[in-house]
Amino acid sequence: QVQLVESGGGLVQAGGSLRLVCAASGRTFSSSALGWFRQPPGKEREFVAAMNWNGDSARYSDSVKGRFLVSRDSGWNMVVLQLNNLKPEDSAIYYCAAQASGSWANVDSWRYWGQGTQVTVSS
Repeated sequence: QVQLVESGGGLVQAGGSLRLVCAASGRTFSSSALGWFRQPPGKEREFVAAMNWNGDSARYSDSVKGRFLVSRDSGWNMVVLQLNNLKPEDSAIYYCAAQASGSWANVDSWRYWGQGTQVTVSS
């Protein structure tokens, strides 16, 4: 059974940083993309960042480009999202996703999802 477990969320002041980690188990994702989405209160889930199977290609949403950094560990089953210079509008539940077929920015492209971790940025 595939499981994605996110950790690292919390409450931080504007301008601060957080490090989110997603650990996957149940199968190896060495040939799959891993990514992050977020869902602010009352809004739809939106793409944040993703990285391809070997870590040499990454994509970011315009709203986080230059502030967030996605990376994968050498074992291929962990993806990290470093959140820097956080803003109140970054507050959301952050979800990890695995195995995309189609556009990374499309929620429907991803097969596996974690339960999410809450990020709250105070002003």
